[in-house]
Amino acid sequence: MDKVSGSRRSFLQSASAVGLGFQVLPASQLVAANDKINVACIGVRGRGNSVMQTFAANSDCAITHICDVRDDVRKARGKEIEAKTGLAPKLVRDYRELLDDSSIDAFMVATPDHWHALLTIEGCRAGKDVYVEKPASHNIAEGKIAVAAARKYERIVQMGTQIRSAPFLKEARQYVESGALGKVISGKAWETARNGEVHLAKDSGAPGGIDYNLWLGPSTEREYNATIVGGAWRWLFNYGTGDLGNDGVHRIDYCRYVMGLDDFPDAVSCSGGKFFFEDDQEFPDTMFVNYDYPDKILQYEMRLWSRPKLFGNGEGAAIYGENGWILLNNTSWTAYDAKGKVVKSGKSDVGQGAHVRNFLDAVRSRKRESLNQEIYSGHVSSVMCHAGNIAWRTDKKLRFDKKTETFDDDGANQLRGRTEFREGFEIPDETQV
Repeated sequence: MDKVSGSRRSFLQSASAVGLGFQVLPASQLVAANDKINVACIGVRGRGNSVMQTFAANSDCAITHICDVRDDVRKARGKEIEAKTGLAPKLVRDYRELLDDSSIDAFMVATPDHWHALLTIEGCRAGKDVYVEKPASHNIAEGKIAVAAARKYERIVQMGTQIRSAPFLKEARQYVESGALGKVISGKAWETARNGEVHLAKDSGAPGGIDYNLWLGPSTEREYNATIVGGAWRWLFNYGTGDLGNDGVHRIDYCRYVMGLDDFPDAVSCSGGKFFFEDDQEFPDTMFVNYDYPDKILQYEMRLWSRPKLFGNGEGAAIYGENGWILLNNTSWTAYDAKGKVVKSGKSDVGQGAHVRNFLDAVRSRKRESLNQEIYSGHVSSVMCHAGNIAWRTDKKLRFDKKTETFDDDGANQLRGRTEFREGFEIPDETQV
């Protein structure tokens, strides 16, 4: 056992000795004493770097730690942050070194999907608040445990669907709530694009400069593959959630938000398949997913091979009422009456700066209800993506139990989460969290 693994095991044993109830100062007290909110950024290669830069742009926030399994990425980002802020962050390869560091107030998590839930859970258990990129989890079971951890340890946890903080989106929801569309019954979200093919290189030994054991984390043991680690993980069951969990989570989320659908659907079904690409990706390139609510239906359409757009938008959503409809994209909304005349519209930026600011404000106030995409809401949208993928894999219409977050089908329930974890990266069940 390596030194860090031993440290994590000691950490978990100590947690168990006190019933997993950590005796840590509330983040609000730590922030008050230190003035700035100290953030450790975990996963800063691509999207994580963008989000980290947004955090760094806030004068009351300090990037004190940078954690990444790639040595070159860690060093490069450290220099960039030092040049931008004047503060040289501590560079860490293994996130477990961050858990017992009481100087850290919050984690920013932007790793591959298979790490999202575990880092959220461990962060909460260690007394850190967490900003986690979408989707909130790799699967339904892990996401449910992450929500439980946030509640038990009273942590501020926000999912990074940044459009939830964009002013235009709130305007669109308020317009629907005003009754201007009359009775709203259906909504449709979509992604249309021409993606590239995914062809995996031959497996090989892991090169120097990356901790591949850490990269694998809670996923299944597998020989190193440069294509997978380089980004193709997103299209493989063991690590990613397909484009439904990658891009679809945004569109499904703002479609259901404007429709006023604040909880899980009652049922999900999916038609689709790999009809275009003949490559190594495991998820479908074509999907039509239906989400049934008691008096509404939300549909998601995905065409990863098609350049034609819907309503002039490669990605977006439409909400239909008896008296008109609303068209949404990532930065604007437009309302049309029954005859197709534009009656109202609004636009703003995509909301990333406001979303990070919303999280930081909640870290100070300790009011999780002030979050624009609190972990439970983020979990709902993430589960809708996971459920859509499961409906496709089982080829069945599935009923969903909102209390247990299980399906009415044994085969579907077997896909709710992993049954095995690599040693040292186990995710606890809800009774252990």
